[in-house]
Formats: sequence, structure tokens, C-alpha cells
Amino acid sequence: MSPAPFHVLIPARLGSTRLPRKPLADLGGAPMVVRVAQRALASQALSVTVAADDPAIVQACQLHGIAALLTRPDHASGSDRLAEACTLLGWPDEALVVNLQGDEPLMAPELLQAVAQQLQQRPDCVMSTAAHPLRSEAEFLNPNVVKVVLDAQGRALYFSRAPIPHWRDRPAAPPTDPACAQQPDTPMADPLLLQPAPLRHIGVYGYRVGFLRRFPLLQAAPLEQCEALEQLRVLWHGERIAVHVTQQAPGPGVDTPADLERARALWHAASPAPL
Repeated sequence: MSPAPFHVLIPARLGSTRLPRKPLADLGGAPMVVRVAQRALASQALSVTVAADDPAIVQACQLHGIAALLTRPDHASGSDRLAEACTLLGWPDEALVVNLQGDEPLMAPELLQAVAQQLQQRPDCVMSTAAHPLRSEAEFLNPNVVKVVLDAQGRALYFSRAPIPHWRDRPAAPPTDPACAQQPDTPMADPLLLQPAPLRHIGVYGYRVGFLRRFPLLQAAPLEQCEALEQLRVLWHGERIAVHVTQQAPGPGVDTPADLERARALWHAASPAPL
């Protein structure tokens, strides 16, 4: 099957409490949102556009040859911002859009293509996303790491910050050094015994434009508010989300100054060719 034709939209908001002016933070000599867009351009997308809430972001993108448009500053979520962007760009309801967050400069371009392909192949689903197996006890228990469980057709049953699924008869973990137990790379006890493997949700989404326009109009779900996970609104309203499972964990996103320094170190180590 030929690759799915799709567009990439990158929501970018200038205000951030943990990392002020995050989209414009320098990463390898260019604003971070520009680096995100450059990665997306390698995905064979039909177009890559930054949907910004501030003229400074639009100007920074245009200075580096990245398409950008200005959206309203009062959107409640990135999905609302992208819905407005689709209208401004005049895309038809059947077009496929991949939502790549503006703080994911190390996301693999191949994953964007896979998420779009997943949605194209699943007419029973209104959205697609991605996940990878967890092999770390600390990450499995970490509420900041979102987990997902799937049905027999690879569709999301539920997303949670809790460690799901729960293995009632899981063997007790062997004794470990307490100092190592909190390290994110500590192997999960008896990982081969855990079937199905626990999956970490990767926050990249594919949408059909028609549903993306409809999504902000759906009533917020109690489970969405409880878990602070917007994608639960989709499931609560009876819609389906297809999940592409990859064995490769994505590069880390950027939420804090410490995350930014880590991303800079990884970017420098990778020594990408100038884009």
C-alpha cells in the first residue's frame, strides 16, 4: 500500500509556566518549534504548518522557511487550535492530519507517517496514535507516564496514568537495591512474564479533519477531567482510536529547563546535518 497522504500541524503556545517562551528556546541554533517542524518535514507529509498563538512564533518560523499561521490565543487545548487551523487552511473533512506537539524536537519522522498510515487503514476509527512497550518498573508506576491498553483489533480500550493492566497473579519482584528502584532505566521485574506487555502512550495523534472540527464541540468527559487526558473524551463518546505499536521509544519531549538541556545534549550528540 502506498504511503498515506497527510498533513502535519504543530500547535505552539508561547506561554508556559515551567519553561517561559518554550517554542522559541534555542536548540542547535534555531528555535525549538522550528526544529520540530524540520523533523516533521522529513516524514513525507504533504505539508507541515505551525499553528501559533503569538505573532513572535509565526515570525520565527517564517524567518527559517517554516509555514506558520496565527490562531486565536484563547483556545482551551491544542485540538481546538488545530481545528481552527484546518478551517483557515480550507482542508476537506476527509483529509488526514497528524498532530505533533511543538515540544517534541526528537520525534522520529517515520512515526508520524506510521500514525497517518494507521488511520488511513482503519475506517472504523476517527483517530490514531502510538505506543511502545514499557520495560521499566519506575515508568510503569509513574503517573506522568500515560499507559494504554488495547482490544483485539489494536484499538484503545483505555488510557490511564495508573499502572494498567494490573496483573493479579504477577510474581513478586526479586530484592533490588533501593537506590536503583527509582531509576527510570531499572528493568521491570520478570518482563517476559507480563503478557500483554504494558504499553506507554506516545502523544502524537492522527485525525480526519472532519472529526478534528467536531471534537471541540463534544462535551468534556468525567474520565477526561479525572485523569487530565483529553483523548478519553473520544472513547467516552463511543468513538475509536487506532494505536500503532512501535518497539522504539521516542526521544524525550521538553517541558522544563532540565528537559531542554537534555534535548540540547542529545541534539548535539546526534550531530544532525544542517536543515
